[in-house]
Amino acid sequence: MAEIVIMVTGSSGMVGHGIQLALEEDKKPNEKWIFLSSKDADLRDREATKILFEKYKPTHVVHLAAKVGGLFNNMEHNCDFYTVNNQMDSVVLDLCKEYKVQKAVSSLCTCIFPEKITYPIDETMLHNGPPHFSSYGYSYAKRMIEVMNYVYNDQYGCQFTSIIPCNVFGPHDNFNLTGGHMLAGLIHKAYLAERYDQPFVIWGTGKPLRQFIYSVDLGRLIIWVLREYPEIEPIILAADEEDEISIRDTGELVVKAFGYQGEIVHDVSKSEGQFKKTASNAKLRKYLPDFKFTPIKQAIEETVDWFRKNYEIAKK
Repeated sequence: MAEIVIMVTGSSGMVGHGIQLALEEDKKPNEKWIFLSSKDADLRDREATKILFEKYKPTHVVHLAAKVGGLFNNMEHNCDFYTVNNQMDSVVLDLCKEYKVQKAVSSLCTCIFPEKITYPIDETMLHNGPPHFSSYGYSYAKRMIEVMNYVYNDQYGCQFTSIIPCNVFGPHDNFNLTGGHMLAGLIHKAYLAERYDQPFVIWGTGKPLRQFIYSVDLGRLIIWVLREYPEIEPIILAADEEDEISIRDTGELVVKAFGYQGEIVHDVSKSEGQFKKTASNAKLRKYLPDFKFTPIKQAIEETVDWFRKNYEIAKK
């Protein structure tokens, strides 16, 4: 069998590690996986990125690299999130075309969908209105990946597609208290509450609903998309709709994983983003009706265990 060389950008984060953990179960002998981070090149720099393509000669690319952050980081730096992501995505996909990459899979997320929309969201609704104001810079930049996938296919026949995960969490997440993701922030705050006997504070009322996907499950699904998913149209990778959970209940699972029994406080002065962004995984279920997602309680416990063991690294 011909060797397949898969170059993964942005692989130092939790999704890249999720792929690596998933590959321990399902690696094929003709696949060579190359995991790159920002230390290997600034992907906004075409010449620096071109050196990577020359060096590794990928037949396939999984493009995970992105400037990402939590709600408040996005609200304060919308221009940065737009320009950095747009630059990286444009360089990477154009070089995939130039080097005749057989397939490229890029990562989007459900926060880029319109703010005013009917639920559940599906893949056809991406451009049906403006995104939520809190992350419109990031959202518009990421929407352009879907546009690029189509135009490269129309003009050059490129097999570029994208995934749309719901809220991802797991080991190697960004646990920064101000710039990280919501669930990761709850884990960090619960750790500090337990350690210093402080109240555990949830920003907002805790009523908004979220779908989560464990990074290892996402890794398994990305491998499947790369190998088998045939469409240019993106595919939502999300847990089932009935598994949607409130931020309050998520926080309670986190504190239970720590064994914390102190006071839980809601800081209602803080913004909490969209109330819900329920995504349909009907297309995924059409292809993989029997895929088993890790139960969120188990996934949170495993993430908390990793965070405890790696606190000095994870807290940054």
